[in-house]
Amino acid sequence: MISSVLPTYNRAPLAFVKGAGSWLETADGTRYLDLGAGIAVNALGHAAPVLVEALTEQAHKVWHVSNLYQIPEQQKLADALVEKTFADTVFFTNSGTEACELAVKMARKYWYEKGAPERVEIITFRGAFHGRSSAAIAAAGSEKMVKGFGPVLPGFVHVDWLDLEAVKAAVSEKTCAIMLEPVQGEGGIRPAPDAFLTALKQISDETGTLLIFDEVQCGMGRTGRLFAHEWSGVTPDIMMVAKGIGGGFPLGAVLATEAAAAGMTAGTHGSTYGGNPLGCAVGAKVMEIVAEPEFLAAVNAKGGFLRQRLEGLVAAHPEIFEEVRGVGLMLGLKCRLAPGELVAAGYAERLLTVAAADNVLRILPALTITEEEMAEAVSRLDAAATALETHLA
Repeated sequence: MISSVLPTYNRAPLAFVKGAGSWLETADGTRYLDLGAGIAVNALGHAAPVLVEALTEQAHKVWHVSNLYQIPEQQKLADALVEKTFADTVFFTNSGTEACELAVKMARKYWYEKGAPERVEIITFRGAFHGRSSAAIAAAGSEKMVKGFGPVLPGFVHVDWLDLEAVKAAVSEKTCAIMLEPVQGEGGIRPAPDAFLTALKQISDETGTLLIFDEVQCGMGRTGRLFAHEWSGVTPDIMMVAKGIGGGFPLGAVLATEAAAAGMTAGTHGSTYGGNPLGCAVGAKVMEIVAEPEFLAAVNAKGGFLRQRLEGLVAAHPEIFEEVRGVGLMLGLKCRLAPGELVAAGYAERLLTVAAADNVLRILPALTITEEEMAEAVSRLDAAATALETHLA
């Protein structure tokens, strides 16, 4: 008999009743150190007091009015994002998947309005993850994502990750945009080198092709900059944001230049819940904290500390680990066995991690994690690896 919750997840036999910072607790009081942060969502940790306060304060005022009216909290967050980024305008969604849908529509509408309706193709990269909607799975293109869900939405051209020559060959008179994650998350914590992003920007400039960055997982301070593309100095035309922007409250956004968004006039897109007062009140507080230079500097320092400890872990367990990948507090351990085995071994050590493709174990802690907690986390990873070595022997 099917469960009342649709069984599309292989859920761990764990349920948490409360959390604080980098810790989660089950009903019997067992505490787990969380290196997943809800898959890079809880940027300020679990039940961050400043976010509880922001949410509670707004909850006593108004929850939902719809986008038929002005929403002051939405305007405040949009203004903050425009001030701190390349963007001139913002549309709020509830998720990264919804952000992907709008980014695709916006790029195609841009060319339609310019009198080139044939320019509908978007070049994407293998190993990508842009969400679970029809457009998002078509953009990723992997068999795992699209099998059984045909016909697959047309208009996407897939090339190998970091294959610049393939990108050049794929650009045609039908191309409207190039879309990628500056750091692939689900694909195995694979950062795009600065030189690669620079080359893509050059192609974009030369052909008029729009550049779309998916910073759903790598954005909002995760890499030590407010957004990962800032490391390269390359700016996109359109950017998708979600996960960390709400600090745990469902919230997403599409940021764009005025030119890229020119086709999105009244009636061309909408969302009933997107940009609601509750989500934007929380998002504005997250933005206020995460965008501070001191906060980002601390993320960089923590990333360096954690990476050094993880490098030591790799050296200590060469039969288990191969290398450390990533930037800031978006790190991955390339494993020599299925990462799910490490995840399971971590449960025994009261440690939470997240598996990814390419045999990678993702390390995505709250950006507020302390050095003491990171040291403890690596100690627990060490114990998990030792247990697996004993099992392998």
